[in-house]
Amino acid sequence: RELKLRNYDPEDEELKKRKVPQAKPASVEDKVKDQLEAAKPEPIIDEVDLANLAPRKPDWDLKRDVAKKLEKLEKRTQRAIAELIRERLKGQEEELASAVGSAKQEGSDSD
Repeated sequence: RELKLRNYDPEDEELKKRKVPQAKPASVEDKVKDQLEAAKPEPIIDEVDLANLAPRKPDWDLKRDVAKKLEKLEKRTQRAIAELIRERLKGQEEELASAVGSAKQEGSDSD
C-alpha cells in the first residue's frame, strides 16, 4: 500500500511527494440556485373564481345532512301531486260525462 498524507505536513522531501493536495470544496451556489428555481411555483390558475373564494354559509353542513331526507320528501311530494292531478282529471271526466248526458237528454226532449 502506498502512503498518502492528507493532514500531515511532512518536512522530508520524499514524504512531501506523497502528500495529497488540499481538496477544494465544490461550488454549492450553482446547485442551490437550481434548486431554488425548481422550487418556485409557477402560476397555474390565470383567472380567479370568486365562487370558490367566497366563504360558505354558516348552515351549509345542515343542508348537507338534510339533503337525503329532502330527496325522500321530494319523491313523496311528486307522487301526491300526481295523485291529486289524476283525481281532478277523473272528476272533470265525470262532470264532462254528466254534462254530455244532460245535453243529450235536453236534445232528445226537443225532438
